[in-house]
Amino acid sequence: MSVEELKHGVVEVLKTVYDPEIPVDIYELGLVYDVNVEESGAVAIRMTLTSPMCPVAESLPPEVEEKVRGVPGVTDVKIDLVWEPPWSPSLMSEAARLELGME
Repeated sequence: MSVEELKHGVVEVLKTVYDPEIPVDIYELGLVYDVNVEESGAVAIRMTLTSPMCPVAESLPPEVEEKVRGVPGVTDVKIDLVWEPPWSPSLMSEAARLELGME
């Protein structure tokens, strides 16, 4: 499996993780800043949450890690939870903005 195919699989699984306060997945919300996949199958994800006080701050990153580990070909997962740049609605995809009636 190529790095691009593996990255596609990782992104697809990220689209199954939802912020419980907003009915849009974390990828379309713009909470995932970067997905880096190495030839070895190691995946590094740089992500944030809608706010540092987000009620799922403790549970969402482990959920992301668990789901990504389940992608065939993934050998390791590292989640880097960052607060810079801070998340804002401008980071959402057009589809997410439409879903939330923000267009």
